[in-house]
Amino acid sequence: MGASNLIIPKSIISADSHVMEPPGTYIDRIDKKFKDRAPHVVFMEGRGDTYVIDGMTDSIPMGLVAAAGKTAEQLGVAAVSARFDDLHRGGWDPKARIADQDRDGVYAEIIYPSVGMVLCNHPDADYKKACFDAYNLWITEYCADNPARLLGCGQTAMRTPAEGIEDLRKIKAMGLRGVMMPGYPELEDYDSPIYDEFWDAAVELGLPLSFHILTARDGVSSKGGLGRVRGPKLNGFMTIIRGCQDVMGTLIFGGVFERHPKLKIVCVEADAGWVPHYMYRMDHAYERHRYWLTAGKLSKMPSEYFRENIYVTFQDDWVAFKVMDLCNPRRLMWANDFPHSDSTWPNSQALLTRHAAGMDAEHKNWLLHDNVAELYGIAA
Repeated sequence: MGASNLIIPKSIISADSHVMEPPGTYIDRIDKKFKDRAPHVVFMEGRGDTYVIDGMTDSIPMGLVAAAGKTAEQLGVAAVSARFDDLHRGGWDPKARIADQDRDGVYAEIIYPSVGMVLCNHPDADYKKACFDAYNLWITEYCADNPARLLGCGQTAMRTPAEGIEDLRKIKAMGLRGVMMPGYPELEDYDSPIYDEFWDAAVELGLPLSFHILTARDGVSSKGGLGRVRGPKLNGFMTIIRGCQDVMGTLIFGGVFERHPKLKIVCVEADAGWVPHYMYRMDHAYERHRYWLTAGKLSKMPSEYFRENIYVTFQDDWVAFKVMDLCNPRRLMWANDFPHSDSTWPNSQALLTRHAAGMDAEHKNWLLHDNVAELYGIAA
């Protein structure tokens, strides 16, 4: 484990890390009907090695995705010129990944896709399903190399609730630890009772369900691949947490947690400093406006569902460290986001020492180990 001034008696676990899917991830495993259209890597002038997805305008520069540890200036260069062979090997090589974890002082990681995030927004549900099935095979192979430290999340296209339940069972049988959901299902929205059996199945199987940023763009193509953007491209960066907020509000106001009190949802990489105000705003809306702005049947205040049923991950959101007790500190989970451009790797220990200064050992353990370990059943 890397040297650190951070005093925590338990191993640190990142609740949100990623892979950089290697070029053969989809082509080598996808249903043969889609092989000629499978996501693949090409070199583009001004973008470097880039994932191209049939049926989507946006492409994915690999250098932008796997840019952990780079300065802002280096990131600007990588975004337009990086080659796959120059990227963090740990993004696709599980043995190299363990060395990356050790360098950052992290024992284990909950692992999400990168290309799979963009695929959540694909307009063709059948294509999306084929891609997710291929990815689930690859991430299972990746994590099998060290299942104690590499804990993968599978993907479901949610074409129907029944198929979603089938996917949950397959993902569980493959040894994966959670499921990353598309921001929008193919039929009615997630507050519809047609998903009640799906939520029950997730609870029964003990699979946490995650909604990650950039997976709820509703097929909108725009500047920078960040969804609807007003003004300069950089302003689009400010929009990326809103999709997660909308999903959380849909589940709470729609009565999903009222009907399924044991359901656990993870709001991933959308920061957490906003949570206290969001809970206040939800309660205000419910108290003041529920008789003319309809919602589902609730027996508690909206903030109570958020505090109990929703886990939130964040990296260097220093505000979140300051407002832990205004949230539910047993539902906050720190992450390093390796190997993405917003990652705190390889400087996570220095960041945590600074941001967690003054925090007692119990709160540190909750944030950096206990909450994620309990949610995913991690023994370390």
